Amino acid sequence: MKKVLILGVNGFIGHHLSKRILETTDWDVYGMDMQNDRLGDLINHPRMHFFEGDITINKEWVEYHIRKCDVILPLVAIATPATYVQQPLKVFELDFEANLPIVRSAVKYKKHLVFPSTSEVYGMCEDSEFDPSSSSMVYGPINKPRWIYACSKQLMDRVIWGYGMEGLRFTLFRPFNWIGPGLDSIYTPKEGSSRVVTQFLGHIVRGEPINLVDGGAQKRAFTYVDDGIDALMRIIDNKNGVANGKIYNIGNPKNNHSVRELANQMLDIARSIPEYAKTASDVKIVETTSGAYYGEGYQDVQNRVPAIDNTMSELGWKPTTTMADALKNIFEAYRQDVEKARSLVDKE
Repeated sequence: MKKVLILGVNGFIGHHLSKRILETTDWDVYGMDMQNDRLGDLINHPRMHFFEGDITINKEWVEYHIRKCDVILPLVAIATPATYVQQPLKVFELDFEANLPIVRSAVKYKKHLVFPSTSEVYGMCEDSEFDPSSSSMVYGPINKPRWIYACSKQLMDRVIWGYGMEGLRFTLFRPFNWIGPGLDSIYTPKEGSSRVVTQFLGHIVRGEPINLVDGGAQKRAFTYVDDGIDALMRIIDNKNGVANGKIYNIGNPKNNHSVRELANQMLDIARSIPEYAKTASDVKIVETTSGAYYGEGYQDVQNRVPAIDNTMSELGWKPTTTMADALKNIFEAYRQDVEKARSLVDKE
């Protein structure tokens, strides 16, 4: 019976993972976060042990539970482009500095560290598919602070790999634009998620214009959260140590769509559902520049498709949810509470 420590348990990945663990295994979840609004009834589950806290403050609690648990998932990070541009030091301090003692404790107590890397580490790589073992990582100049997130995450990947050379059991996973219900909240840090779907949903339920940054031609491979969690569960289970020392892209290459296509798909679905149809009819698609939307320190990636061959073959996994089904599930999740969807943050 595994004991799984999830730091950032109330986040997008954290709460979905906790739910899956508690529903399908006999594992215990020890979770820390600054809020628990997404956890709902999970908070009362006999195998959920929740502590309200902050990894930068409650360091003794964190170290004690790293020693106590079998698998460590530090999911606390800032992953919003506007913050990279406007507060780059804040991103480095949380995403790298605050997580480094956690990594070192996992080394000290000889635990399996399952660490969230990011699809962003590949930067402006021009490969048709990003491969964890061979693709180069290409970043813009220093005056584009947008890259501090990718750079911080890449440095942590390299530090963890270095500890792996000295005996740390680790697995790095790189989520490619995971989407699903509960993707975003105005209250909590965002880890490893694309916020564009949430933004568009917020605009649709408020009847506001949807801004397409630089025309919305940039493409992303979107992955439904249930598929992502399937892969993550196999990593945590780690049958026969298959995931030790591995890096896995977790994404769906078949769901590769431009941001403009995403906006149109979401509007089409919204117009077909009575609870959304009225406000959706008021939404116009407008174009803006990345400089106007994010600030001058922004650069974008035109394509971001994961190579997932090793993820599928080693973990016995494959993504199955189509883009259409993923988006419909998100609209359905908020259908009975459109007011809640209206409170989703509307500007990065």
